[in-house]
Amino acid sequence: MFQNRITELFRIRYPIIQAGMIWTSGWKLASAVSNAGGLGIIGAGSMYPEVLREHIQKCKAATGKPFGVNLPLLYPDLDRHIQIIIEEGVKIVFTSAGNPRTWTQHFKQHGITVVHVVSSSKFALKSQEAGCDAVVAEGFEAGGHNGREETTTLVLIPAVVKAVSIPVIAAGGIATGAQMLATMVLGAEGVQVGSRFVASEEASVHPAFKQAVINAAEGDTRLSMKALTPVRLLKNEFSRQVQEAENRGASIEEMKRLLGKARAKKGMFEGDMEEGELEIGQVSALLDDILPAGQIVDNLWKEFSEALTISIKLNSFTTN
Repeated sequence: MFQNRITELFRIRYPIIQAGMIWTSGWKLASAVSNAGGLGIIGAGSMYPEVLREHIQKCKAATGKPFGVNLPLLYPDLDRHIQIIIEEGVKIVFTSAGNPRTWTQHFKQHGITVVHVVSSSKFALKSQEAGCDAVVAEGFEAGGHNGREETTTLVLIPAVVKAVSIPVIAAGGIATGAQMLATMVLGAEGVQVGSRFVASEEASVHPAFKQAVINAAEGDTRLSMKALTPVRLLKNEFSRQVQEAENRGASIEEMKRLLGKARAKKGMFEGDMEEGELEIGQVSALLDDILPAGQIVDNLWKEFSEALTISIKLNSFTTN
């Protein structure tokens, strides 16, 4: 049985974490991943407080395995979200898009394991100093909200591993077991996978978005809105409007107005493939099917094990 600091921290079978993505990661996806031996995460960013409570309760009914909640620290109703997480007895919280010092100790006082998502070794160190139990180091390839540094995963992981002593989870551009092995060779002790789980049967996004994801080719995503909040989007009419506004130097206020039409919900949840905001990672170019989440976990681990075996054989061959 595989064990390391990540499997022990979360009490899971495989060091595979499903990202908590807006409009994607409801209780069905989270419970399916947890039941398969990974760590399922409910994405609270697109949920009103009572909707979050409902998803937590349904997830507890659907799995007896550990699961967590992803909590973007920049969203409204944050105090209420936190109260519900504590009241419902959630034991694992992944925070992102904010200062980990603000809430980490509050969570830990309630016996909650805290992981913060970072895009640089500087912020990884700040997370460790704030008392986080682990960090997710998310590279430039990732979908959704991204770091301003534009550091790729294979550069970011060794930098973060060098900077901190707490466990590091790799994210950004990971959809296969071979990619998982590559990040773990660089020092990561687990992976957080997003885009691959968007193309799952249990993901709560619109079927049209899932199909667009598996149809995506290299170069079909773009990092946009760097002046506001960097986000990687699938190219469509909305992303073209964003690019045009950026090219002519639109103000932050204009960019906010452009975004202020529930664009993410319109695209990912309601299925408007032209006027909606479609958040997805570069690794979508490698995806060509929609699978049950449990099968995705099984495939990742099988591919990882096969890649590890090949690596060991190659190392043995070259050293003899």
